[in-house]
Parts: sequence; C-alpha cells; structure tokens
Amino acid sequence: MFKHDQWVRPDLKRYRGLLVWSLILGVLTFVCAGALMFTSGFLIDKSATKPLFAAIYVVVVLTRGFGIGRPVFQYVERLTSHNWVLRVTSHMRKKLYTVLETDAPFVQEHHQTGDILNLLADDIGHLQNLYLRTVFPTVVAGLVSIVATLLLGWFDWKFALWILLLLIAQVVLLPWWSFLMKRRQQRQQKQLSNAAYVGMTDAVLGLSDWVIGQREQAFLTTATQSAQALAASKQKSRRFGFSRDFWLQVVFLLLPLSLLVWTNLYWTGSQTLANWVGAFVLVVFPLNQAFNGVSQGVSELPGYEDSIQHLNSLSPVVRQLPVQLPAPTTIDQLRLENVHFQYDANSELLLNGINLTLESGAKIALLGPSGMGKTTLLQLILGDLTPTSGQVALNGTDVLAYQEHRAQIFAVLDQKPFLFQTSIANNVRLGNEDATDDEILAALDAVQLGSLIARLPQGINTPMAEAGFGFSGGEQQRLALARIMLQQAPIVLLDEPTVGLDPQTEQALIETIFEVLADRTVLWITHHLQGVQHVDGVIFLEDGQLAMDGTPAALYAENGRYRHLYALDAGQE
Repeated sequence: MFKHDQWVRPDLKRYRGLLVWSLILGVLTFVCAGALMFTSGFLIDKSATKPLFAAIYVVVVLTRGFGIGRPVFQYVERLTSHNWVLRVTSHMRKKLYTVLETDAPFVQEHHQTGDILNLLADDIGHLQNLYLRTVFPTVVAGLVSIVATLLLGWFDWKFALWILLLLIAQVVLLPWWSFLMKRRQQRQQKQLSNAAYVGMTDAVLGLSDWVIGQREQAFLTTATQSAQALAASKQKSRRFGFSRDFWLQVVFLLLPLSLLVWTNLYWTGSQTLANWVGAFVLVVFPLNQAFNGVSQGVSELPGYEDSIQHLNSLSPVVRQLPVQLPAPTTIDQLRLENVHFQYDANSELLLNGINLTLESGAKIALLGPSGMGKTTLLQLILGDLTPTSGQVALNGTDVLAYQEHRAQIFAVLDQKPFLFQTSIANNVRLGNEDATDDEILAALDAVQLGSLIARLPQGINTPMAEAGFGFSGGEQQRLALARIMLQQAPIVLLDEPTVGLDPQTEQALIETIFEVLADRTVLWITHHLQGVQHVDGVIFLEDGQLAMDGTPAALYAENGRYRHLYALDAGQE
C-alpha cells in the first residue's frame, strides 16, 4: 500500500517527533493501567493478612500514583496523537489544493469532478482513521506485548514465551486473518454494488419492454438479484465480525487463565509469595483495551488502501517553465502566433493554427459553439496550458516567462466569481491587499453598488455567506468586477460572466463592465451577441480555427451568417 506512496509516507518523517511521543505516551498509558491493577492486586492480598499500615504504605502510594498516571497519560496521548494527525492531514489538504490550483486544467482533463470531490470530502479525512484506528493501536499493542514479555521473562522465560505466543495471536495472527477476509469481502461487495447499479439501470431503462412482454416477474428478479446478493454479502461480513470478536475474547481469556495456573505453581510456596498471585493475574485485564481494537482497525486497511491509491493517482504535473522575468511595466500587444493545442498525443487537435493580436486597449469578443476550445484559449493566454506548438506572447516574449507575476498582468471574471465567507471589504480587497476603505468604496461605487452598500447597516464590513449567497447573480459579478478594478491588471479576460442572468440584468452588467474597463485590454468570451456593440472586433471560433473576424458593423454589413445569428439573438427570427 505504501510502496509508491507520495502522500502518507513523507509525513511520517516530517512529524516523526510527535509520532514517537504519541506512541510512547500510548505505551505509558497501558503500563500505568497494568501497574495500577498489579499494585491493587498485591494490596488486596497483602491487606487480607492484616499487616500494619506502614507495611502497605508504599503500595498505597504507588496505587494512587498509577491511578492518576493512567488518565493523565491517556489524555496527553490523545492530545499528541490528534495533534499529529491533524498536522498530517492539514499538510495533505494543502498539498491537494496546491495540485488542484497549479494543475487544474490537467486534473480536470484526466479526472472526473466526482473523483476530485471524493478526494476533498472523503479520502483525506478517511486517512485520519488510518492512524487513529489502525497505526497507533497496532504499534502500541505491539510495544505493550514486548514490555509484558520482557517483564515476565525476568521471572520465567519459558512462561514468557507462551504468553508471547498468545499476544502474537492477538496482535498479529487474528488481525491478519481479519484483514484478508475483509479485503476479499470488500472486493466482492464492490463488484456486487457495481452489478446492482448496472442491473437496476438496465432494468429501468428497458421497463417498457418488460411490460410489453408481460415479464413483470422476470423484471423484479433481474432488478433485485444483485441487490439481494450485496445485502447477503454485507450480512456475512457482520457475522464474520461477530465471530472474529468472539475468538479474540477466547484467546484473551487464555491469558488470565495461564497466569492463574503459573502463579499458583510459581508464587504459592509461602504466604509472602502468595501475596503476588492477585497482582500478576489482575495485571492482564487492562491490556484487553490495548488489543481489542487492533483486529477491527487492521480490517479497515483495504478502505484506506483505496484512499491512498486515489490520492497517488492525482500526482502533480511537472511543467518546464522558462526563466521567469520581471513583469513588464507596459503591455503594448498580446499575440497568439500559430497556436496549436491538444491535451495529449492520443487526443484530437483542439486548436489549429490560431493567430490573434490584441493591441493595448482593444476590446475583442470571442464567440463559438460549446466545446470548440474558447476556455482552453483563455487558459493558454493565462499560461495555465502550454501550446503544443506556437506561442502566446506579451510584447514579443512568451507569456510562460511571466507566470510568477501573472496577477499583475491578467484579471479574470468568469461565470461564478470566487466569493468567500468574510466581509464585503475583504472580498473586494483580494484584488489589492493594500487598498484602503476609501478605495474599496470608490470601486464599489464605480460598479454601481454604492447605493446598496450605503443601505447595509455595517457598510463594507457587512459579512457575506460562502459563494456570495444572499446577493443576486448580478451583484456577485459586480463585486468581482470591483475587485478587478483594484487589481489594476492591464488585460482582463471575461469568460461568459453574464451566464444565467436575465436579459435586463445582463445588459446593465455588460454596460458597467465596458464602462469601468475602458482603459484595459479586454478579451470577452460570450455565447451570444448581446452587448456586442461595445467591442472593437468579433471573432468566431469553430473547429479549432478562427472565422468571421471583423468589427461588428462590418460583419453585419458584409456577412450574411453574422446577420442571421444577430437576428436570432435579438429574437427577430
């Protein structure tokens, strides 16, 4: 499971200090628990002989000390182990977010959205239990077994070996048996679950055929047999769990029975020695807590294995970037020179020989059917993607040479802006962390949100819900636009920012966008022609190539297809 792991193993080294302390504290917890029972057993036997209090004073003190030490060590161990686990999973989440942020286009191309959400919501959180339910209990139980064997070996090494065999059965043999059985059962249940989905889907989609053929009973049989097999397999897993726990208790019962026999043979030669019988027999009972969860934790390893495989399948994509240059003080031209792009050698060519020039201050609208590569073109301009051939250049220099300063060059307004659960001011200030409250108010006023902010009791300090809930779609876009104003990036990329808005709100937002971005270079991806009068040029992207390139007025006068599309968009046809 860990042979090629790049997610879990590195953190074992990174936080090994906390890990070692967690294990030491876990062992001390059970040492204190066993010592508490040991001194208590001796105290009970010794007190039965009616000794003077001075003869048992030390044992009383030790009993109190171990009684206090056990919960203290247990509490500190829980704090230390959870601190370690939270540090590890926090680092893993940070690593996952870094991979998703830096390699988002590649991740999206090779992984389904559901897989990514599963990684974020389940797999990393699931790995917390790998340590808390499996690794820590198993290692602690192993160390406790070694300590117990060495202590018994001080008195009788032959009997210590017998106890060691029983402990190995508890810590190694039964957990390994449980792991093998659970792994086989989980694989079988995964296959049955897939079969149940397929069978139910096929049966429902073909329902009319079943009814026409009057085969209702066959339909019920087909639709339910996989589900019934899955339910039977899960019931079998539960019965196995009960059986495993029963044999664990049987093996554990052999420990006090063995100690009872051994102490009666070894410690009953005199009244003084007999006082130790209860001490040795009682000491084993607290150890049941150390061994009890090992088999259950180890049996969950197949599930952790799937989570680790999911994470390792999401490896960072290493990109070779040129030497990074300082951000240019002015940008006179953005040019795409004979750009070709395909995601890999086996995929189709998505962009084929794109040549496009945006002079400083130009406003260009890029239209085209869905799936034609418009968003991919934006990703190439930003430098998220590297052209298969050709170049995206700023002032003649490859855009990839400016990736460290990209936020100073490009601003992006897409369909759903990133708005966070913090104040309005903080959301807008993301465009410029040094912006003053007055500058934020000026930006909000420029995007026509001044009156709205003035009506709010806390003004720009009004808290926002996650994703901007509580604000309309148009207001969310205007907040993001205010952020772009503070960012002062010379090139703004608009990725269909008006999708989902009603026509009136859309028109008002378009007018605001081009009013506040009058001095910026704008490339606007849009799915229709509303507001196209605000741009200098219109370009259509079809089959990976640019078509119908010209000003809106020239295209309307000279291109019949453009006039047809314009009429359709305006509802005139």
